[in-house]
Amino acid sequence: MNEPKTRRSTDLDHLSRLTALSWLSPAELTLLVGALALTNFKRGSVILRETGLASEAHILLTGIARITCMNARSERVTVALIAPGLIPELPALPLSRSNFQCEAYNDCRVGTLSLKEFEGVTEKSAESAFRHLHENDLKQWYRLLLRSSSFLNLGLHERIAITLLELCSDFGIEESRGTLLRVSFSQKDIANLVGASRPRVTEHLARLVREALVIRQGRQLIVRVAKLQESIGINAKRVRLPS
Repeated sequence: MNEPKTRRSTDLDHLSRLTALSWLSPAELTLLVGALALTNFKRGSVILRETGLASEAHILLTGIARITCMNARSERVTVALIAPGLIPELPALPLSRSNFQCEAYNDCRVGTLSLKEFEGVTEKSAESAFRHLHENDLKQWYRLLLRSSSFLNLGLHERIAITLLELCSDFGIEESRGTLLRVSFSQKDIANLVGASRPRVTEHLARLVREALVIRQGRQLIVRVAKLQESIGINAKRVRLPS
């Protein structure tokens, strides 16, 4: 009898920890958790497809999600890894075969509500609520631009470094040697994120280890964030690394 109430309390606790929703008051977060339709997704399940955000907001409460799309060889590849928070809007591009979708990288819990309901839980103006949603979308797609675009004149080594810093920001925990990536992301995941082959990523990760910018701990990586930022400092200032 008390299980739904306990589950809602746990969901509220997860919501209150999300940086992306820190602009909401405790009362607004309580209204939000009551308005959410909550669903659990197993690893590999499709959470939503590219048309799924036309009139809804989606919030990842627990787990890791990933945005995937089809590449030129009709292979589905990962282009973004999403930490708990707002799931960015997926572009539905005309005449495009990209077929973006959001999938569960591991077991996930996702809350969904209409944009009208989202507007109703906040005491701020609708424009303010939509601005936060828009800013979250821009952050994710700017990160993608930095990681994969060639016209910014960033080499593969820099793009891998930027990707590691991004992963540390979202999934890292500080410890004495640097920032430990709590999740063991595969080299294939990193290769997909930067738009390169796995052998080339392996080569550059080995270089980062030799330069003592990355430490291997079994299958996990420890990133010396300050040193890595310093190593790409000139270009980091020019392109402004995402936070």
